This record gives sequence, structure tokens and C-alpha cells, in this order.
Amino acid sequence: MKKFKNSSIVLFISIVFTSCLPEPNYPIEPAITFLAFDISEDNSAVLSIEFTDGDGNIGLNSSDILPPFCSTCEHHFNLKCEYDELRDGIWTHIPLVPAQGQVPFYYRVPRVNPAGSNPALKGVIEIAMNTWSLQSVYDTLRFRITLEDRDLNLSNEETTFMILK
Repeated sequence: MKKFKNSSIVLFISIVFTSCLPEPNYPIEPAITFLAFDISEDNSAVLSIEFTDGDGNIGLNSSDILPPFCSTCEHHFNLKCEYDELRDGIWTHIPLVPAQGQVPFYYRVPRVNPAGSNPALKGVIEIAMNTWSLQSVYDTLRFRITLEDRDLNLSNEETTFMILK
């Protein structure tokens, strides 16, 4: 099982304001789209998703440590990648239990501050995953991804393509 997590999050936000285009109008719940899962020669990977959020409250500061964002709270991590393996033709969720020394693929996306008067955000989140697979006899996996905003609104769930180890 995965015991160590050595990853980083790179957040790219693209907010474009011009007088020719109407201001974006997104729902207040975050929405995500899976873009890519790129594996490099050293077997590290980068997961990329695009997101939108209408009220601009994506991300957490390092000072966001009081409930519901404290380290033991359910909402401490705002981007979760659930790990599934293809076992005998059936996708099987593999739960990881921190109390047993297993580290889930959960991340804290840093706070994004909208520019201008429109709080709507659109951007790309890239997660560097230096370890991304578990020791298993099964060789096919996928991640199911969700993003949560500071109001605890949960995005849609996106799924990566099938990944071969």
C-alpha cells in the first residue's frame, strides 16, 4: 500500500476580461473536467483538471485549520482522488485507511482570489503525483476526482481514463 505522499499542486487560473466578451456566469458549485494524466519516464505523474466556480471560493489557506477544515475534519482536503482498480472486469474501489499508515490521494488546493468585480473563476489544477499506484497484482487503475469549495459545495465527479501500471 502507498505509505508516503510526495506531491505538489500547481494551480493555473485563467481569468479573461475584455469589453467584447460577456463576463462568465458559472454556477456557485464548482464544476470539474478531467484533462490528462501524464506519466513521465521516472514514473511520476501529473493529473490535470479544469474547474469553474461562480462565486470564486475555491481553495484553502494554510491558516484554514478550524472546523470544518481542521486536520481531523472530513473537509480538511478539498480535492479528493479516489483509487479504483479493474479486478476481473469490475471497477473496485480501494479504500485507504490513514490509521493503518496508508495515505489517501487527497490534497489541499490553495486559495484562489478572483481579480476584478466578477468572482467567477475558471482555471486548471495540476497535481504532481510522485507516487500514484498501489502495490497490487492488478495492473489497471483509475481515479475518481471531486473538488470542494469553502462553502462545502461539492463538484461533479470526474474519472480519469484507464491507467496501466
